[in-house]
Amino acid sequence: MHRLASLAFALLLAVAPLAAVSAQDLEADPLQSELQDPTPEAELSDPAPETVPEADDASIPVEEELEEVVPGAHGGEAAHEGSEHAEEGGHGDPPPIWLVIPFVVLLLMIATGPLFYPHFWHHHYPKVAIALGAIVAAYYLIGMGEVTPIEHAAMEYFSFIALLGSLFVASGCILIKTDFAGTPRANAILLFVGGVISNFIGTTGASMLLIRPYMRLNAGRLKPYHIIFFIFIVSNIGGALTPIGDPPLFLGFLRGVPFFWTVVNLWQIWLPTILLILAVFYVIDSRNKEESIREEAEDVGIDVEPGEIPGRAVAPEAPGIESAPVHTRKRLTIEGKAGFAWLAIIIGSVFLDPNIMEWMQGTVLDLHGQFHVPFGIREVIMFAVCYFAYKTAKPHVLAGNDFNFEPIKEVGYLFIGIFLTMQPALTLIGSFAANNAGSLGVTQFYFGTGILSGVLDNAPTYVSFLSAAMGKFGSSIENRDMVEAFALGTNVPAETFYLEAISIAAVFFGALTYIGNGPNFMVKAIAESSGVETPSFVTYIVKYSLPILIPIYILVWFVFFSGMVIPHPPDAAGAEALSMMIP
Repeated sequence: MHRLASLAFALLLAVAPLAAVSAQDLEADPLQSELQDPTPEAELSDPAPETVPEADDASIPVEEELEEVVPGAHGGEAAHEGSEHAEEGGHGDPPPIWLVIPFVVLLLMIATGPLFYPHFWHHHYPKVAIALGAIVAAYYLIGMGEVTPIEHAAMEYFSFIALLGSLFVASGCILIKTDFAGTPRANAILLFVGGVISNFIGTTGASMLLIRPYMRLNAGRLKPYHIIFFIFIVSNIGGALTPIGDPPLFLGFLRGVPFFWTVVNLWQIWLPTILLILAVFYVIDSRNKEESIREEAEDVGIDVEPGEIPGRAVAPEAPGIESAPVHTRKRLTIEGKAGFAWLAIIIGSVFLDPNIMEWMQGTVLDLHGQFHVPFGIREVIMFAVCYFAYKTAKPHVLAGNDFNFEPIKEVGYLFIGIFLTMQPALTLIGSFAANNAGSLGVTQFYFGTGILSGVLDNAPTYVSFLSAAMGKFGSSIENRDMVEAFALGTNVPAETFYLEAISIAAVFFGALTYIGNGPNFMVKAIAESSGVETPSFVTYIVKYSLPILIPIYILVWFVFFSGMVIPHPPDAAGAEALSMMIP
């Protein structure tokens, strides 16, 4: 039954963009045309004031002074146009608030299903996710006559599942074997290295590559907190230094943020945050007096699985795969090295986007632009990697990783519902941010982007708040030159300051829940498929996110963005003061 539902949804995703194109051919959207009007040259070349008026100059009214310091801060036409684009592109009327209910219901069922009705949930979660998503899609298509949100959901979903699926399969074809025993020191080093690697192959790639050897290292002493801190560092915070690292930063790169902007501007926030979280982990792991049984077991030729407890079976291996041979006595070996070539192809294909490579525009490689399908050549390559990597993988490597498709299947079904049901929430949030940009200071942008990145997908949340912040300073996210100028602080330094707050919040706060970032749920699913205990949705938040992450993120705000330790740029201070004045 759920296969038929999946097929119907796939057809809906494929047809929706075609319908959108037909509708646009019949009647042009005047608002979209307005958004695409280029900003007059005179406005672009208008230089920002080089100096900030002295605070004790009583001859300059406060509002007039702040308007000089922060162009467009009062939410004029330029600010409105720049903020009009949330993920929905400014099309049509906003959806009714009650349309957020399916999203809330899905989150509640993800949180409560495995605890209170596990039999029903494990058998029927695909139908639940697709049904709730279908309710939202039907209202948009029939009740509102609006196709654009469904088109966006389709494009986001195909990009998401293609990247996640291909990295899952390619990394599953690599077997990292070691007889090192898991200790607090070894674990902390691995987590830090994983955080660094995530900037080169993405948080998803690093998570898929390292989660299995990390669990094997700690066989016999593996606890839920091991998985949670892996999600905190490798799956989220680690990837804050490059656009490859995390999806929000990659979207910023596609919009015009320079590639090396992130490492130049964010490393001084990234490094102390990583080290602080590792310090917390080290203290907790040091209190775990159980010892890894891996080294002792492999001394006598026994292969220990991640979640294995002596006398209890682990999760079943992939169908048709023989058991893996015992490990030889070597400190570190890697089998299935061809998997690294597949990973390189995946990472390289990430850049096959017409927005990056302009020569692709209008060619047969521009699948979305030419054929109006909700995916591009990038996704085709990634799906091809899934197939060929799995077919050419060595069976004993797959067996050694306990490889099966249950984790990606679970994530794939649940995120069909998540991507569809969260569209109304994203639209309403984007509309609120755009309409209130003038009254929002850097503190509101930091915590607003952060908290919503934890409960929604952090990538579109980043775009919505970046659009609003640019509108606050009289720029438009639709103009690549304006985005680059905003990132570099060409007009006023405060622009860079705001982008730092939004970027850090989107990446860091994605670790707040299992659904904040794509790899989070995948790591949970892989761990569970290997027989490892993981916290429930609610336990993850209450036991780990709230007492560990939130205090650290507040400290990050206090040191870097509050202005009480490191002073704001003068124009940012003016914008903050203005936000306090506007009701």
